Amino acid sequence: MSDNLQIGRDGRLRHLLTMEGLPRTLLLQILDQAERYAADRRAEGAHGDKKHPVLHGKTVVNLFFEASTRTRTTFELAAKRLAADVVNLQVSASSTSKGETLLDTLKTLEAMQVDMFVIRHEASGAAHFFAQHAAPGVAILNAGDGRHAHPTQALLDMFTIRRHKPDFSKLSVAIVGDALHSRVARSDIHALRTLGARDVRLVAPRPLVPTGIEHLGVKVFNELEAGLDGVDVVILLRLQTERMLGAFLPSTGEFHRDFGLTRERLAKLKPDVLVMHPGPINRGVEIEGDVAYGERSVILEQVAHGVAVRMAVMAMILGGEAA
Repeated sequence: MSDNLQIGRDGRLRHLLTMEGLPRTLLLQILDQAERYAADRRAEGAHGDKKHPVLHGKTVVNLFFEASTRTRTTFELAAKRLAADVVNLQVSASSTSKGETLLDTLKTLEAMQVDMFVIRHEASGAAHFFAQHAAPGVAILNAGDGRHAHPTQALLDMFTIRRHKPDFSKLSVAIVGDALHSRVARSDIHALRTLGARDVRLVAPRPLVPTGIEHLGVKVFNELEAGLDGVDVVILLRLQTERMLGAFLPSTGEFHRDFGLTRERLAKLKPDVLVMHPGPINRGVEIEGDVAYGERSVILEQVAHGVAVRMAVMAMILGGEAA
């Protein structure tokens, strides 16, 4: 559905809406460009302020209809490090609260000569809607839409995995938890399959397994121990109780008992297993506090890598940079 919108006739990235349908070569280009930005940052040190003038003269609007800390902040930092002008739109205080439609909001802001919208919205398909109606030359970058997709989170997850385990063809990856309500799970599955991961698993209670998810090439497990047996990477998902309209689970305590990653369960896994989580973390629910920031966790690395990955995407769409 979205790949024709995402990729222009010249084969270059035009919008980023989903991982679905993107070619492996393009994903690798993004990851390679992100690696160069990350290397530059490491060379500068923690207090470096070097800017890459790739987006000088461009305007990026962060249009967030849902609350966010990590994602919005990293997009803002990414755009500023590329020398773009950045506007953070407080949607709750904008005209949308007065009845203005999404299309009205888009066209009003386009009239102010915006080059890219970074959009987070509670409705699945919202980013695709914006891309369909955006003016030529205006780019849409999906920062998460409903249960559908979160492509830059998937890219930074792949970037983090590749830093530690570069050969995806050898990897067994388990995605654990609330996949039913997770846009990250779907995007990670598409990215892992595109990059050639040999074994992708979804481990969750039956009520939290999306219907037909096996068609994406994943194996479904309803017991944690079996699902984690022999894996190289564990990606934990937040239990999204705010999206649950029915009795999906008896309690968060029972979820932790049956599916939470504890020190005891971690000790039974491979000694070099990677523990990941897109955040925010529910301590004592999907993961024990000591495990979240233990020696096998790369959760803080994921956050740190978000800036470089989002710089790479923005540069490729607006600045014409490629590997």
